[in-house]
Amino acid sequence: MVDDITHNIVTKTKPTFYFVGVTTHQSSIMKVFPRWMQAIGRPEVVIEGINHRIHDDPKSYRATVAQIKYDPLSLGALVTTHKIDLLTASRYMFDGLHDSADQTGEVSSISKRKEQLWGHAKDPLTSGLSLDAILGPGYFGKSHGHVLCFGAGGSGKAISLHFISRTNPDDRPKKLIVNNRSEARLLELKKMVDSLETDILFEYNQNVDPTVNDNIMANMPEGSIVINATGMGKDTPGSPVTNSGLFPRNSIAWEINYRGELDFWHQAMAQRHSRNVMVEDGWLYFLHGWTQVIAEVLDLEFDARTFDELGKIAEDLRPPLVYIPKNGDIDSG
Repeated sequence: MVDDITHNIVTKTKPTFYFVGVTTHQSSIMKVFPRWMQAIGRPEVVIEGINHRIHDDPKSYRATVAQIKYDPLSLGALVTTHKIDLLTASRYMFDGLHDSADQTGEVSSISKRKEQLWGHAKDPLTSGLSLDAILGPGYFGKSHGHVLCFGAGGSGKAISLHFISRTNPDDRPKKLIVNNRSEARLLELKKMVDSLETDILFEYNQNVDPTVNDNIMANMPEGSIVINATGMGKDTPGSPVTNSGLFPRNSIAWEINYRGELDFWHQAMAQRHSRNVMVEDGWLYFLHGWTQVIAEVLDLEFDARTFDELGKIAEDLRPPLVYIPKNGDIDSG
């Protein structure tokens, strides 16, 4: 690489943890983080957001990684939205990659160990912790449902990897359908899946028409899980399905985001009584994601008690999420 990526490095005066995203200033973590640092005895650590355009210039990603790598008080980062693009642009800058990052082709955690820069993909772990809490043990053995995941990016890969890794057959769906707007990300996910041993039947659909997604969703068996892992409703407008799309009966709808317009969450909420849809948002995913990366960057271990304490601190700063019925829907939030 011939980029001059070091001339814009800022020498920090305080230990700095970075949040690399799209609209970082809108995240609850900007208020939660200082309270968490007080609680764990690291009040000197501050947080700073770095916003990139979606699919930004690779040089911009390398500049962000350089800031962390070469400034002594830049401790590390949590990366969202850009997890795949950032690693693709800057892989050569990392001294080491955890197996999870190699396997998924993404980094959600950037940390330092002495003079070495390390990248981890924490999403397989954090999505798994969230899904296990939502589903409980043996869900698919009881429900016989399938999984429909909208989005084949970092979160879609992580969700797929989590289900593949389940050792109990009752914790694995028989079929997992992945829908994505671009073919490239689907091919990347398929390459990952093909490199692993699994009895899950994967189906890949490249599609940009939400009415087609409606039809796919309507044909899912009862008890299925429908996941919005696209970023739509937070980083970009809209939802992968229309307001007319029917969720499977007795299903679970998981919106992995907790803030934004959350169109998908509202669409699912409108059917929670009429089609018995259990609706989950991304707050637990947010908590697991942040605590796992903070622990990695600060070289700490958080036990269950600490996680619960940090969750209680964050809950006080959680933005309200209110469902307002529309078009005569009688469900109330």
